[in-house]
Amino acid sequence: MSPALKIVVDTRNGVPPWRQVRDQIAHLVEVGQLALGTRLPTIRQLASDLGLAPGTVARAYKELEADGVLHTARRHGTVIAAAPSDGADPLRAAAEQYVQTAKSLGVDERTATSLVQRLYDLTEETT
Repeated sequence: MSPALKIVVDTRNGVPPWRQVRDQIAHLVEVGQLALGTRLPTIRQLASDLGLAPGTVARAYKELEADGVLHTARRHGTVIAAAPSDGADPLRAAAEQYVQTAKSLGVDERTATSLVQRLYDLTEETT
């Protein structure tokens, strides 16, 4: 693992490993320990370093890429593309609030996302 990329995954804390990887990389970018343009290890290499399945690391990278934090290009690998959003995005803020509320009520991820999908479908039917 690269010296700047210090990630620790605790499989006993209830947080999915992919989320721990994603959150820790985002944090390292936020605090400047991973600068823009920094190349990250390959999915296979990081998975091996952390003792995780490659799909777990792939999901973390995919989530960060969707957030615009990472960019993957075949020749250049996966690099830091931008700092994570500062929370100014109103949709992200609403989603974060929803997740926190669902968790505080003891609702699991599958149930919470299913509810959002059903509500989204209902609003499409009425518009």
